[in-house]
Amino acid sequence: MQFTYKATTKDGHTISGTAEAADRQALLGLLHKQGIMPVLIEGGKSKSKSAGFFGSKKKIKLADLVVFTRQLSTMISAGVPLARSLSALQGDASNPYMREVLAGITKDVEGGIALGDAFAKYPTVFSDVYVNMVRAGEEGGILDDILKRLATQVEQDASIRKKIKSAMMYPVVILGVTVIAFFGIMLFIVPKLGGILTSLGGPNAKLPIYTQVLLNFSDFCAKPTILGHLPIPIINKLPNLILMLILAGIGTFFLMHYIKTDKGKYKFHALLLRIPVVKTVILKVAIARFSRTFASLMGAGVSVLDALQVTGAALGNKVIEAELVAAAEAVKNGKPLSEPISNSPHFPPIVAQMLMVGEETGQIDTVLTKIADFYEEEVAVLIDGLAAIIEPIMIIFLGGGVGLIAASVMGPIANLSKNIGQ
Repeated sequence: MQFTYKATTKDGHTISGTAEAADRQALLGLLHKQGIMPVLIEGGKSKSKSAGFFGSKKKIKLADLVVFTRQLSTMISAGVPLARSLSALQGDASNPYMREVLAGITKDVEGGIALGDAFAKYPTVFSDVYVNMVRAGEEGGILDDILKRLATQVEQDASIRKKIKSAMMYPVVILGVTVIAFFGIMLFIVPKLGGILTSLGGPNAKLPIYTQVLLNFSDFCAKPTILGHLPIPIINKLPNLILMLILAGIGTFFLMHYIKTDKGKYKFHALLLRIPVVKTVILKVAIARFSRTFASLMGAGVSVLDALQVTGAALGNKVIEAELVAAAEAVKNGKPLSEPISNSPHFPPIVAQMLMVGEETGQIDTVLTKIADFYEEEVAVLIDGLAAIIEPIMIIFLGGGVGLIAASVMGPIANLSKNIGQ
């Protein structure tokens, strides 16, 4: 596999390049033999033993990772040897995969491998940010303090994700039920009601335009495929509705595959930043994550350039990541970080101003932690507000759809019945 990497040399210089390796672990070993500490690795991904057709089936919850991180920090602070701490935590872990991972890490640490390098072998469990902060803690002799910071950071990320998922759950369920109910009505109920209208008013009965559109759409959904006579008889017998759903599924599959590519992901993230409400949520989450991650890395003694590279990869948005890459280039050329951040179209002015204060006082990590606290609170308030607004909007949307169908069918039935009675 071919990998692209960014790393720091022993003299502190940042380098980047490409390399061929059997997997990610092999590349890590190759770079460390050369005295190079990788900061970011992209490209081919090694598949774990648990990986199936759709990827890894074994996962570790963020809550389990938080508990592990805090427990390891406490045991190291108490003076318990690292290998013994890992072994004890392995026995206490409730997640089978977590026990499997800790067994491998314990074996590596007992074999003389650094803890950060051992964590790097499990990229689906420990992110690049996590691994690099552990490495910085090992080099600075403050591993217990770094682990405490990591636990706090993981907790904050988990809290934000939980709030977003909770806010999205209700509208997604309602929307799904609405779509299923709509197509069910189109296939099974409207055709029967159309027959009733025909029997009451005759084949030439004049119907309201919205009723005729509803009946035509229902008829189209129930008819055999519009593709004509294909060599596959089963497809020829499929209703248009089923065919549309199949084509939509295939289109979604290829779209998701395209979004996973670097080019597709960048375009998708740029699109999200143009949607009014979504843009606000994404930016606040990204700024909070940037502030806390960058502050943690700076507090751990990681250089500004390395911290920017690792932080950019942790934001989850390629557009903002590209801006941080450009900011790193500006810092490399001797400019303060606050200058390129102030020119960014996505970072609000307050972030650049607070960064400037941190640069002048030498307390960037403290200042950014306050920014992170502020924006995490903003995210919580925003998501709670959206959740409160979405529910009545979805109810109105669902009620409007039901009312439209009822008016389209029951109104003409009433009129035709009245005409018959006269």
